Amino acid sequence: MERKLAVILAGDVAGYSRLVAANEEDALATLSVYSTTIGDLVCEHGGRIFGSSGDSVVAEFHSAVQGVRAAVAIQRALNRRNADLPVDRRMEFRLGLNLGDVVVSGDNLLGDGVNVAARLQEVALPSGICISGALREQIEGKLDFPLVPMGDRTLKNIPRPVPVHKVDWTGEDPVEGGALGGPLRLPDKPSIAVLPFVNMSDDPEQEFFADGLTEDIITALSLYRWFFVIAQNSSFAYKGRAVDVKQIGRDLGVRYLVEGSVRRSGTRVRVTGQLIEAESGVHLWAQRYDREIADIFVIQDELTQNVVGAIEPEILIGESRRALLRTTDNLDAYESHMRGTWLHNAQDTAEHFIESIAWHRRAIELDPEFARAHMMLARSLYARCFHGFSDDVDRDSTELRAEAERAVALDPRDPYSHYAMCLGHFVAHNAQAAVEEAQQAIDLNPNFALAHMGLGWARIFTGHFPAACDPLHMALRLSPHDPLAYLILDRLALSNYHLGNYEEAIHYSERGLSLRRAYFNRVVLLASLGQLQRHEEAQRLIPEILANVPADLEHYWRMLTPYVMRDHYDHFVDGLRKAGLPSLNSQREHC
Repeated sequence: MERKLAVILAGDVAGYSRLVAANEEDALATLSVYSTTIGDLVCEHGGRIFGSSGDSVVAEFHSAVQGVRAAVAIQRALNRRNADLPVDRRMEFRLGLNLGDVVVSGDNLLGDGVNVAARLQEVALPSGICISGALREQIEGKLDFPLVPMGDRTLKNIPRPVPVHKVDWTGEDPVEGGALGGPLRLPDKPSIAVLPFVNMSDDPEQEFFADGLTEDIITALSLYRWFFVIAQNSSFAYKGRAVDVKQIGRDLGVRYLVEGSVRRSGTRVRVTGQLIEAESGVHLWAQRYDREIADIFVIQDELTQNVVGAIEPEILIGESRRALLRTTDNLDAYESHMRGTWLHNAQDTAEHFIESIAWHRRAIELDPEFARAHMMLARSLYARCFHGFSDDVDRDSTELRAEAERAVALDPRDPYSHYAMCLGHFVAHNAQAAVEEAQQAIDLNPNFALAHMGLGWARIFTGHFPAACDPLHMALRLSPHDPLAYLILDRLALSNYHLGNYEEAIHYSERGLSLRRAYFNRVVLLASLGQLQRHEEAQRLIPEILANVPADLEHYWRMLTPYVMRDHYDHFVDGLRKAGLPSLNSQREHC
């Protein structure tokens, strides 16, 4: 018999028989989704599933650290998904992990090492993780998750007592971490921000290229779920500013910063990058790349790998194996996509979106299989509608849904494509499907601030108002200086409105309006004032709302309120009626 040492994870669903007896079809559908999530996370962390039956799963890992990380990632992902289910339908897994000697039998593993993991799983509480003392010794000092000793346990059919420890996987509350104000605490994982790379080219027109490279590096780093990566929108708040790295670290609540420069000349490109410890200002790593422009994707990959390796080499064991996002071999298509993205991020005027849409269409013409061009075209079409610049919301909505579907079909592993599809479901008034697409995006990239915002937004329209706040808080923590923070604050206001917390809704609305006085932010504030019968303040706000009515008001209003339950929509409109806002017809006449 062949033997080896292995890390074994065993899991099953607490109360599975009860769930099946209550509603077999729903239970099996949920189990299918959750099993897929578990399988993806096991694979992403360098493991493999070698046993599954009904609601149980058994997996093997070569690394103790990656095994525990996988277990924590599984519980966090399933906990996030459970929030969208009724309490009596939630599916909670119990997980046990052990390091032990196993017997190899083909693709299967047998023996005491597997049996102990299975018994540890029985000790765990629903949504809990229990590990053996042998495994604990291997992860000592390598992970930040608190471990709670549970003493020596006598496990069924195991001839000796086994030391058991519980893993506290819940993580830091974004609000307690400073998401809503005050000093930002360092997260419980390596935290990093990538500052905008400086354009050193003689041609200022190459600014889009430097920004695009920076965004791609941020995306690549954020796919490592055991990093905490600040969103591009907040990193770019420092573009063109001379700010001390220690101050930036404090402002963003991160331990590490990446900065660099790009110089492009003809077919050659020079990229420099350096990694800095923010608190001390010490340079931990630096590299210069002189390559042909065609090698830009290789430069991105090498720079990302070097940054990861300098911070935490252990991550490279498993997570570096995950599939990279599909790009294009057509550099003209890639440049068109980067120009379009650059204009989309500017989002100041209707003309910006017209140009952005044109560049993305050009990228698609040059390479119809370029998923990210389809994704960005969908996002730009949605943004044009959202900001009230579209003269035909139905036309743009139809096209953006088609483009989002195409992006997902071309690259189902791209979290941005699933976010675009989330937006597509909003305009189609399918909020429940929007929840699933936002969940998919976060499963693929837990650092994706926009996807957390989308999930919070979708939960509001499905009626899960308390659960909507958590992803909105996370979006703010991942992007503390985001130009779109006014949208996140508006969603926090709307969720509090529907919870009947009208004073809190006004607080968040006013904070959002202090950043940008957008149409829908004003409307949410007005509804809250109406419910509190603060008529004098409401009357002062109404002329400002009427002066900023979107071009295609009726379709815009339908797009922005995709409530599943009519009662929730009526509750919102009731506040506006009490505040004295004219009907849509009156608003159109005023416009």
